Amino acid sequence: MATETPAAIMDALVAALTDEHGIALAHEVCVYTGQVDGELTPSGTGVVDPARLGRLVTARWAELTGVRHDVLVVDGDELRPGAGGHALVLSTCTAAGAVLCVVALGGADLAAHGAALLAPVLAGIRLWDQVVGTEARALAETVRELRAEAGLVDTLHAVGARLTAQLDIDRVVQDATDAATAATGAAFGAFFYNLIDQYGESYTLYTLSGVPREAFSRFPMPRNTAVFAPTFDGVGTVRSDDIVADPRFGRNAPYHGMPEGHLPVRSYLAVPAISATSGEVLGGFFFGHPEHGRFTERHQFFAEGIAGYAAIALDNARLFERERNLASELARSMLPVVPDLPHLRIVTRYRPAATGIKVGGDWFDVIALPGGRTAFVIGDAVGHGVTAAAVMGQARTAIRSYAQLDLAPSALLRNVSQLIGSVSATGTFVTCFYAVHDPVDDCLTYANAGHLPAVLVHTDGTQEQIGEAMAQPLGVGEEFPQRQAAFPPGADVVLYTDGLVESRTRDLDEGIRNLLSGLETVRTADDTAAACDSLIAQLTGGQHDDDIALIHVHHQDGGAS
Repeated sequence: MATETPAAIMDALVAALTDEHGIALAHEVCVYTGQVDGELTPSGTGVVDPARLGRLVTARWAELTGVRHDVLVVDGDELRPGAGGHALVLSTCTAAGAVLCVVALGGADLAAHGAALLAPVLAGIRLWDQVVGTEARALAETVRELRAEAGLVDTLHAVGARLTAQLDIDRVVQDATDAATAATGAAFGAFFYNLIDQYGESYTLYTLSGVPREAFSRFPMPRNTAVFAPTFDGVGTVRSDDIVADPRFGRNAPYHGMPEGHLPVRSYLAVPAISATSGEVLGGFFFGHPEHGRFTERHQFFAEGIAGYAAIALDNARLFERERNLASELARSMLPVVPDLPHLRIVTRYRPAATGIKVGGDWFDVIALPGGRTAFVIGDAVGHGVTAAAVMGQARTAIRSYAQLDLAPSALLRNVSQLIGSVSATGTFVTCFYAVHDPVDDCLTYANAGHLPAVLVHTDGTQEQIGEAMAQPLGVGEEFPQRQAAFPPGADVVLYTDGLVESRTRDLDEGIRNLLSGLETVRTADDTAAACDSLIAQLTGGQHDDDIALIHVHHQDGGAS
């Protein structure tokens, strides 16, 4: 019976009191709803003359709600208790509040018959309330559970997004351990993982959360025992309410359980981290708590989700680390051995990117030429990683080869540009500053293919930036004009790449100004090499996200070398 609204209740009452000939036993039906605080609101009337029912309505409502009314308001009109008349007053309480039904009868003899007819209606009201109440409670519980699950998924997604956005292995494993320990409510958590060193040998590291590292520093690495094997072999998750009571526990010498001084563990949860691409077991998460039965299916779900995200992040970080190391080694392998030249004190530095992925494109070279001349070269291949390192290698080899032909700087860069344009992919280009010192006339002859200007420090200490905006990069430009500058004894020349003076947090112009200022200190330093190291550290703060290459040349007096 659809009795969820007062209007429907009234319709049901009228229908129940009407015989098959359409004759109504009642000449008046009123339905009221209200809250237990005593407020009474009429919801509908079948007859507009309820004055005779005032006393009965007031008394029954007071009985139902515990609040007595001297005045009832029906359809905006005051209804004052009066005398006379016969009525049947039915009432019930629902989840929405009290429902009061008043039926005015033609005589007292109809009361019993009317009550019998209305009993099913009233029962339907109560039944509907019970069903709706039960359904409402079930719905509320379902909503609560869904919200909790949505919160769980949101939390897991947030952890996963944070983990997979990182490329530093140490940060990935520590963040994953911290997040999983907090999510499972463990007293402490650990993550043991394997890495491959540069010689191809595997070694194991671990992170901890919830306890200081000293708590485990004197214990050996966990072995592949019956308890640990499912995790290290990638078989699956192990969850135990009491690991000490597990039949696999305590079977291995020399400890036959936990070593003396180990933190107490009864509740135990262990989850492998398995690469989704290779299927390799990258490591295992282990969580402990001194109390029984602390880990639930929900905690297991959290731990397995974080382990999955951690595996993805570790795959990404290890791939990045391999490429970064390859690019860095390739770049380092191409660094020249700087010749010991008379009259010139040369300091060179190469620093791969300390952060981020920008490794591989910067290089420098110092080339001894016929007639006692010396070429200073610095450059930067566009892009980063192995591809940039390979392009840099092509450019360096080409410049060295053409330099042996004793070509002028402009001709050399023109030939190298044509070569790079013909053998490299579309869009590949290289910036390069090429300068040649001739000891006969103590001058520098230079050309610049889109690189930052060099800094010439005159004998009186004044600074001049030379070679600025002379031509386009190699692979793009076709003509490379050359110029000359005096380079007498006592003068310095400095060539550098943009990683020294520019980053995401450092403006290029500001970086160049800081470089010029720092070169004043380098010039007066007793140890030029140490001063150059200090200058790099000062300009970058050790956080450079790009390669750095630097050549500092001081033209010495006399024959000193």
